[in-house]
Amino acid sequence: MGDWNLGLGTLSEAALGRLADMLDNSNCGWRQLAAFVSEQPRFKCSESELTSCSLQVLSPTGSPGKYLLARLADRSCTLALLLHCLKKMDYHEAIQYLTAAVMEQIRLTQQPKAQKAAEGDKVVLSCRAVGPSGLAFQWFRGKEEIQGGNSPDLVLCPFTFIHQGHYICRVNHGESCAFSTWATVRLAPAKGSSPGSSYLPTSVSGLQIVCQPQHQAVSEGDSLCLECYAEANPPAQYQWYHNKEPTPYKTGKLKITCVTTAHRGEYRCRVFNLYHEAWSNAVQLKIGPSSVAEASWAEVDPSFATDKVALLMGSMNYQHHTPLRAPMADVHELTSLLRQLDFKVVSLLDLNWQEMHSAVTEFLLLLDRGVYGLLYYAGHGYENYGNSFMVPIDAPASYTSEHCLWVQDVLQRMQERETGLNVFLLDMCRKRNLNDDIIQLPEPLKVTANIVFGYATCVDAEAYEVEKDDLSNGIFVRFLKLHLLEEEKVTVMLDRVAEDMGRCEITRGRQALELRSNLSERRALTDRIQSSDCPATSARNLQWAIAHVLPDSCNLQFDCGVRVQLGFAAEFSNIMIIYTRILEKPKDIVSCSAQLTDFSEGVDIDLKNSNQKSLVEAGSLLVTMDDLPSPELPCLYTRIKGLQRLKTELKFTARLHYRYSHLDEDIQETQVVTVGKPLVSKLNLYEPRLPRSCSFDPLAYSVTESSSFAGNYGTGSQDYSVVSELTSTCWSYKSNAGGELGSSAPSTSFSSRRVNVPEETLSTELFESPQPLTASKSLPYGHTEDVTYKISNMYNFHSL
Repeated sequence: MGDWNLGLGTLSEAALGRLADMLDNSNCGWRQLAAFVSEQPRFKCSESELTSCSLQVLSPTGSPGKYLLARLADRSCTLALLLHCLKKMDYHEAIQYLTAAVMEQIRLTQQPKAQKAAEGDKVVLSCRAVGPSGLAFQWFRGKEEIQGGNSPDLVLCPFTFIHQGHYICRVNHGESCAFSTWATVRLAPAKGSSPGSSYLPTSVSGLQIVCQPQHQAVSEGDSLCLECYAEANPPAQYQWYHNKEPTPYKTGKLKITCVTTAHRGEYRCRVFNLYHEAWSNAVQLKIGPSSVAEASWAEVDPSFATDKVALLMGSMNYQHHTPLRAPMADVHELTSLLRQLDFKVVSLLDLNWQEMHSAVTEFLLLLDRGVYGLLYYAGHGYENYGNSFMVPIDAPASYTSEHCLWVQDVLQRMQERETGLNVFLLDMCRKRNLNDDIIQLPEPLKVTANIVFGYATCVDAEAYEVEKDDLSNGIFVRFLKLHLLEEEKVTVMLDRVAEDMGRCEITRGRQALELRSNLSERRALTDRIQSSDCPATSARNLQWAIAHVLPDSCNLQFDCGVRVQLGFAAEFSNIMIIYTRILEKPKDIVSCSAQLTDFSEGVDIDLKNSNQKSLVEAGSLLVTMDDLPSPELPCLYTRIKGLQRLKTELKFTARLHYRYSHLDEDIQETQVVTVGKPLVSKLNLYEPRLPRSCSFDPLAYSVTESSSFAGNYGTGSQDYSVVSELTSTCWSYKSNAGGELGSSAPSTSFSSRRVNVPEETLSTELFESPQPLTASKSLPYGHTEDVTYKISNMYNFHSL
């Protein structure tokens, strides 16, 4: 019998989807269900919720019924109440389906329990479940299926040390299944034995750790040595763990020759032999500034930078606020320009609160003494009492400072890194947030004389964006990109931007650049980088490279004789393009295409726009076919967004459809492809950060593997096991043999003239007939007879 007291959320996705389909009708559907459940006040839907339900039909994959069921599940609606309401609706088909789905549910009533037993004893692990008749049981030890373990009780008799381990039971009926909890079975000490030893022959001793690892605080570029030794018989084996994940180090001594910020965190060693297991004390490794900093930078010419690093963030698709269009084009264009100035650029779109905080923390780890640091943000924002706040995409409707990123706090943390230049370019509104009455009091800033703030607009004013077809620029970037490459002091360059903006009649009196600076030296973004071979520089290069690794191009060989090539390119640090093209096919196959489906959870893929013949159709508005090497054969493109939310390796299915000349029907073959964690996904930005911590997982790349970033990254792979390739966030395509596809276009960052955005020469002549600047009125720009432009602001408090 099914349990009708369970919550609605216990139904499978397939069952909820089927019920939603049944409720998506006007005669006997979700509106009637909402009316009946409202008889109980806790389940009553507000007018705004009902409106949200009805608006789901506007989305290609939206479902009002599914949206309503999700809201009811959030409020702990039971299956019994849903059945009661369906009966009141007299919806027999839905009643019959729900009854069958509940009756087929598998519910575990008894879980196996952890046990300790002496050798020779009888151990019984039990698992009980209710559900449809004919339930099947299967026991596992670890990942190993136990032969004969297909009953509710697993009997281990006589029990010996080889039976030690972790056990779990799977209960299934057809395709439906449920797993029990894990149960650990251990060998208990024999009577009369010492507390530290298990049941062993009298000639065998136990296992005891005699040397524990110690807490360490080292600098970037230093060497590290952690030691753990044990007395054991049989001899002990070792396995070191970093942040609770296993590492390649399997001896009593863990040695790292060049420490980077990726190595910070908790270390622990597991010591074991055939009979025993023990864990060392957990120790923390703290990474400080480079110990060679004073010696390395003492001879650096102040007119040089030791390195240049930029973090560009754009917020567009807000969950609770007006979406923006300009950040994508702005971030993309600035990325191209800054790369021409030798900046290491990390470009990210649509980050939530946690991802934005983690991205800034990782950005700060790239800074060091003498480094030029630039942070650009485009999106919603506000300013209260002299403090500026950047609004992430998941900020609630009535957000406050606790939901946002505090710019002044970022500046203070940048100063701690002893940077040579701190540049903030904030392309956002600076209106007051009336919902936020908290006055943030930052600690006094150091007198460093190297800070430059470029605000896109003045205090208590709005910033605007101009739309042109599917692309748009913010007013600020429209003028900034004209001067960014000039060899002038940063403040002089921004003054020229301000002058140009002041001559623009369409924004005069509404938006004006505000410059704040205490820069005392002649620092320019065009300053050259004085190369250094110190370990800190190598560590910083490695840390940046980790977030910019694309999978290698690879070939898939299908049984029918078709060979398919997969290629990868980065549009931003968290957006990747995958293309497929047919390299070879037998003559008797008249048509075939390779499409990508079933992507890993976490990434954002618009299925409607996947596997398209052009990049524009795939959703990439910034790059056209003219910007790519011209392939001899057509390609299909899929755009993957939100890589920062990828928690596992990226996995997808390559699905080949083909037809033979003598057949009328298509045939299908599939291959599952795993390409690791590309681009910024390796930094796990979804994880909370401790102050000045780093999230890089050392398992993704060992020290030996990471060292290949600087050298052998051009090597290809002949199968689809991916070899990491160092690349920037610019577009680059390499064949399986390491050559470029099609023409010999360089695989470096494109000039701004290669980007598919309009090339403007902004002057007053372009605005001969200025019109009032409003959120709904068309904005004349250039030749308006062919294209209509609209202007909107980046400020959204009117919706609160």
